[in-house]
Amino acid sequence: MRALTAEPPRRRMSRALGVAQAVAGAVVAVRLARGRRRVAALSPVTKVAGTISVVVPARDEEGRIGPCLRAALADPAVSEAIVVDDGSRDGTARVAAELGAKVITGAPLPDGWVGKQWALRQGVSAATGEVVVTLDADARPAPGLFGAMAAALERYDLVSAGPRFVCSGVLEQALHASMLATLVYRFGPVGPATPPPPHRAVANGQCLAFRRGQLAAVDAFALVRDRMTDDVALARCLARRGWSVGFLDAGALLEVDMHDSVGELWREWGRSLPLRDVTGPGWQAADLAVLWLTCALPALRVIAGRPTGLDAGLLAMRLLLAYALRGSYRDPGAGLLLSPLLDPAAAARLTQATLSPVRTWRGRTYPKLTGGARRVRPERSAAR
Repeated sequence: MRALTAEPPRRRMSRALGVAQAVAGAVVAVRLARGRRRVAALSPVTKVAGTISVVVPARDEEGRIGPCLRAALADPAVSEAIVVDDGSRDGTARVAAELGAKVITGAPLPDGWVGKQWALRQGVSAATGEVVVTLDADARPAPGLFGAMAAALERYDLVSAGPRFVCSGVLEQALHASMLATLVYRFGPVGPATPPPPHRAVANGQCLAFRRGQLAAVDAFALVRDRMTDDVALARCLARRGWSVGFLDAGALLEVDMHDSVGELWREWGRSLPLRDVTGPGWQAADLAVLWLTCALPALRVIAGRPTGLDAGLLAMRLLLAYALRGSYRDPGAGLLLSPLLDPAAAARLTQATLSPVRTWRGRTYPKLTGGARRVRPERSAAR
């Protein structure tokens, strides 16, 4: 009887890697397929019932806040625009006041708070509108955005808007699109018809809308006071309390110019994208594994000239996503098609930020969290 030859360890490892890659690819395919059924993108609404306050937390935003405030103050749906000057060392407060915004000088930052949440809490406390829309200073709202956000609150308790991004140059767009793809591969497209479970909810803190009284009743920003990824922390915290959270496509109504250079994009967005302080270790590991297996590994093998058939299929899926993302950019160009080649770099950056999280922002350094993602979970409300 002929003796059976044991399979070499290297071949077994290659087979196991192939199986893991196929499973991860199937997971991503299911997530991307959700894009076939999405909530309609926001469209302009100019006539609203009730009042809207716009709150902008700002720290050293003299050079960027002007277009944001001009657009907000020119919108007839907006009752007031409030800027919370969070210890700026430049002329942010002066520019805001000259444009006609109500400027609040931020109180000293208490222990245990991140600056943005503290500024937002003060801004919401000072607001008088029934609806509050918060904007980052680098947001560029179009006419009808604020009315559309307020109208969306007829269906949701908390709404955030997915914007259209402005990038300078091919390399910046390629790196941005690669990093943006990591979010889509983990959570699916913006505006899912079926809301995700609370622990997988996402939001964009550059533009949020809520009913002022409802948010104040739970002191929501205090619930996530120490989170660097404050927007996702807020969405998940409130979703656990039974709130309906919507993340909607607003590309036709909102543009964002996030970063001034490729280096700043790599440093700052790469710092927050892992969502480390709002995600448990198991999901962190699973998300990174999916990105390495479906994005980084195929690109590395293609660059090395040794792709497998599965790599080719995964790369084709990634290129289809790059094409689908063209609507997420004001000037889509060659950077989108080149972005898959930067997927290994994006995966490496997210891995680095996961293993060595940075808690420094705008000249402030915050204490390291000791409780991880678990501390963001509030007690369940009686309604649930």
